[in-house]
Amino acid sequence: MNRFNDVTLVKNLVKQIREFEQEVKIIEVCGTHTRAIVESGINQLLPDNIALISGPGCPICVTTQGYIDKAIELANRDEVIITTFADLIKVVGTNNSLKQSKALGGDIRVVSSPLEAVKVAQENPNQEVVFLAIGFETTAPIIALSIMEADRLKLDNYSLLLSLKTMPAVIEELILDKEVAIDGFICPGHVSVITGAKGFDFIANNYNLPAVVAGFERVDIIMALARLLQMIDNGISRVDNLYSRVVKAEGNLKAIAMMEDIFEVEDSTWRGLGRIQGSGLGLKKGYARFDAKNKFQIKLGYQEQDLICSCGDILKGKKSPLDCDLFAKGCTPLNPKGPCMVSEEGCCNVYYEYRR
Repeated sequence: MNRFNDVTLVKNLVKQIREFEQEVKIIEVCGTHTRAIVESGINQLLPDNIALISGPGCPICVTTQGYIDKAIELANRDEVIITTFADLIKVVGTNNSLKQSKALGGDIRVVSSPLEAVKVAQENPNQEVVFLAIGFETTAPIIALSIMEADRLKLDNYSLLLSLKTMPAVIEELILDKEVAIDGFICPGHVSVITGAKGFDFIANNYNLPAVVAGFERVDIIMALARLLQMIDNGISRVDNLYSRVVKAEGNLKAIAMMEDIFEVEDSTWRGLGRIQGSGLGLKKGYARFDAKNKFQIKLGYQEQDLICSCGDILKGKKSPLDCDLFAKGCTPLNPKGPCMVSEEGCCNVYYEYRR
């Protein structure tokens, strides 16, 4: 029998989870895991002593106001076409959003891939095309490929406004935050496809914590929880790959090579979390001409206005969306007060959609 349809397996795993007696805090740092957990009601199955919390696994949510402000500033230039993923246009900067800027006449185009943005640059040689390059290791390879393609085509009107972030450094930040006090990790599945399961070995090797790489089926997540609790109960610290049908130990070597060819590690600012050393990707010197900051001589500000909601603490795993006074009241997907409500991978958006 396929394990995804094995009711007996699930019942046994849930029984094992419910019999666990210690008080523990497990964190998942992938927005798709958050959606799968809440949609299936897995969080409702857990006893009170097991806290399952969500971390900063939504790239839209951790994109700063300063970045949005600069994107809007570029969109207001007559010679610039902004290309972006769909969710980003709804995120509010200091005063307004890209959606509002588009309504006022800005040339802002939603694309499903940065390679589409390269095509827009080919078709509009007299205008500057800027792709809003956000995301984690999952999207970084295809963004790197867009630079390779633009370089091959000798395009001088294509550039990136970069806000690419990487998972290891922010995970370390969460581990070191004693207020969060995490006992185990469900590692991000999509990111692991690129980095490989070994990319998270530092969780066990450096911090003596167990971690599991998991897929997104309900059984995947329940198995991950059961395995984590088993390791905690036995004092075992290692990274188990339960998503081996997709994730390899070494990851996607071709994708990693593309990233290493185009990008270099740099510090990055995360909305709600602040500046984290070594948590971002910038273009290497040989590709600096494709950096919108250089081309348009702009600086991304690091000063962020205080959020009026609890998104900062939600992104750190210190609060649940249900702990925010604005949740489902002053803050909804149609009227978001913080970035966690904007994206489909945002924790607040997910909790709102499946609120019970």
